[in-house]
Order: sequence, then C-alpha cells, then structure tokens
Amino acid sequence: MARVLVVEDNPTVRDGLEQILRRAGHDVSVVSDGDAALGRCVEEPFDLVITDFKMDGMNGLQLLESIRKQNVPGDPEVMLITAYGTIDIAVEAMKLGAVDFITKPFDPNEFKVKVEKALNTRDLKRERDAFKAQAEYLREEVEHHFGEIVGRSEAMRGIYESIRKVAEATSSVYVYGESGTGKELIARAIHRESARRDGPFVKVNCSALAEGLLESELFGHEKGAFTGAIRERKGRFELAHEGTLFLDEISDIPLSTQVKLLRVLQEKEIERVGGERTISVDVRIISATNRDLAPMVEKGEFREDLFYRLHIIPIEVPPLRERKEDILPLVTHFITAIGAEMAKPIEGVTDDAMELLMRYDWPGNIRELENMIERAIVLCEDNRLDASLFPINERRAPRTGGMGGLTIPPAGAITLDDALERIERTMIEDALEKSGGVKTRTAELLGIKTSALYYKLEKYGLTGGQAS
Repeated sequence: MARVLVVEDNPTVRDGLEQILRRAGHDVSVVSDGDAALGRCVEEPFDLVITDFKMDGMNGLQLLESIRKQNVPGDPEVMLITAYGTIDIAVEAMKLGAVDFITKPFDPNEFKVKVEKALNTRDLKRERDAFKAQAEYLREEVEHHFGEIVGRSEAMRGIYESIRKVAEATSSVYVYGESGTGKELIARAIHRESARRDGPFVKVNCSALAEGLLESELFGHEKGAFTGAIRERKGRFELAHEGTLFLDEISDIPLSTQVKLLRVLQEKEIERVGGERTISVDVRIISATNRDLAPMVEKGEFREDLFYRLHIIPIEVPPLRERKEDILPLVTHFITAIGAEMAKPIEGVTDDAMELLMRYDWPGNIRELENMIERAIVLCEDNRLDASLFPINERRAPRTGGMGGLTIPPAGAITLDDALERIERTMIEDALEKSGGVKTRTAELLGIKTSALYYKLEKYGLTGGQAS
C-alpha cells in the first residue's frame, strides 16, 4: 500500500481515479488544485502525486517544480496527466523530475500499470539511497582515522598493556571514565589490535536515541514494522558481524532494551523489530560509560545479569587531572595535527602558557584540551601559543580561590550582570562537556527546562550536540 495524492479539478475524473487507486489497495487523498496539493505535501508525506497539468492557478508543471524546490517530506514521485496536445510539456516535466505521464483519455488498466511502475521506481530509488547511506556509514566507521592514543603517564602505560592483552581475547570489554577521556579511542585501538581488525568497527551512542529508535538501530527492522518503516533495514549488530560493536553511554539503555541486549549476548542471535526470523551474529562487544553502573544495579536501574555480561574485562580511563604528565605530549600532538590541518604551523607554547595549562584541572578532559588548542591556533598571530590565548582565567581557574573554582573579580572590575553571565556561560559549557553535548541531559544537570537551555545556548552563541 502506498500513500497517493490525486490533484484533479474535474470532479468526475477525480472520483474515478480515487476509486481505481483505492481498489488497488492504496491510501488515497484528493484535492482540486495545485495550491491545495502543495499544502498537503508540505504537511504530510506521500509516495506518489498524480496531477493534472491544466488547472486554474498553479498548474501541474508548477506543482512539480514547487515540490522539488521545497524538498517536501517523503520526496514523492510525481506523475502528470496531460491532454494529447500537451505531450511536449509532459516530456519537459519528466526532464524536471516527473516519473511518468499519461495522456487523456486513458484506459483504467493502463493507469494502474503506470501507477505501479511509478511506485516500483520509488522503491528502487529508496533502496539505492539506503544502500549508499549504509555503505558510506561502514566506510566512515571502518576507515576513518582518529589518531593514536597519546600519553606517557604510568596510568596510560597500564592501559596500553591492557589493550594488548584484551585484544587477544573475544570477551566483552567495559571502558569507563569521565566524558572526554578518550574511551572511544581505546575501543578502536582494541579493535585494530584484535583478530577482528579486518571486520567493521560499528558505534552506537545509546544516549542519543529514544527507546523505540534504539531497538531499531541495534537490531534492525522489517519493512512495515512501524510507521515510516518503508524498507527492511539492518541493525548495528548485523553491520558489525565478524567485527566489533561499540556501545557508548551504555548506562542510558532502557530496561526493556537491556533484556533484549542480554538475550543477544547470551544466544548470539537477533530478531529484527517486526520480524520473526532469527539471525545469527558474530560480534565482539565493547561498552563505555561515564557513570558508575554498580549503584545503578543496586537501585534496579541497570540489570545485574547484563552488567556482569558486559563487565568481563573492565578498563578504567583516569581523568586528565590525575595524569598531568600527559598534558605536554597531548599539547604537542594537537598543535601538530591541528596546525597541519589549518596549514598554520605552530612551533609550540610559551612557558607561561604551559604553566597555565598544567595548573588547570580540565573538567572536560582531553576533549576540552583539544578544543582549547584549536581555538588558540585560530586566534594566534605568532608562531607560538601564549597564555593570553587560553581563556582559562575567564572561565574556570581551579584551586585559585573563589566560588566553585571560579575566579571572582574585584568590585568595579566588571558589572554584576557581566559577572553573572560569565558564571552562567561557564556552567552551561561545563554541563555540555559532562553530558557529551546531549541537550536534555545538559538541562537536567543545570536544573532547568530544555526550552530554557535552547534560549541560553542561542544567547551565548554556544552549540549543543544531540537533542536527546
């Protein structure tokens, strides 16, 4: 069944086309002019629009052009109904993207054949687009290079040794640490060192998807499984077959999905949403979170049996403030990489700048350091980065006194409103970093409504990541 919109100003012809299409099992809507048709297309998705060419107001060709220009929902195919004398116009319409045309008067059987051909063309285009998107996704996930893990501290040397040992096994790995510590890099390193290195590395951010979407993302779905499931779709487990599946922010998986995930880990089989066929999968699981799962297990927020399935080989990534000897090699690495990308060679940082970076506690960890180095390189007008390029004193100067690690300016230095805005901006930036850019979680950390957060993000020119 397809959703079809009929646009015809002749009521007799319009009713006849509606009856033919309904008998064929399609969901049919009808309107009498081009303006009304465009309004319906903007409001709801259709698979096919069948429109007469000659109508008062907007004609069929103009409707086709408007549908293509406005990129309406569903991107429907358009079939034109023409009189004999307007065939040249119909040919022009096909050049503009119409799928087909039919001339008046026409036989009902001919019309049904044309409609099915148009819908088949639509399905083929969707399958082609889905295949291209899937291939591009796998290419990016498998081939994209995120750089080597950088660090020379004792803690990092221990992690390197863990990676080498873990890579030889097939057991599930659980990586935990604060946001921005490089958990995904560790997961990728384990995959590259393992026997599965030639297979795909597939990532799922469990906090970025609602419950229903997460299940479809993990397990896939069959065509017609739910509204909008216009084709069969493989899930991340199938895409990761004979490779590694990285489940980031595993703590955010709903309990109902945890049950299904546990079953997959136990039986190494999945069923797509809306499907009955069992599909075997050979996947190694690496999970990560910035939350402690043990208290969640005690509260019943995370299944104990799933926790032990995932927690076979734990790797803890310490925050940057606990391994400050890694700051210098990280700074050097980011200056080299980002400077090369911007074609802006930077020799290094001044002693004052390095001292400032070493004093800072980096609540956003490596991600915050990288962002700050990039900003400094953009603003730098010399060949070395000096302390003035790092807004640490403006944002947070830990362990220097003041409220919550913030430097409190003396009275008269700035206005009270400016000081309050500075504190508000700093807290929002910190919450964004801790939530990984997820706006709903950012709002929860700040104790405000999501709508209020959107206003403040716009006010301060900040950008968030995922909406939820």
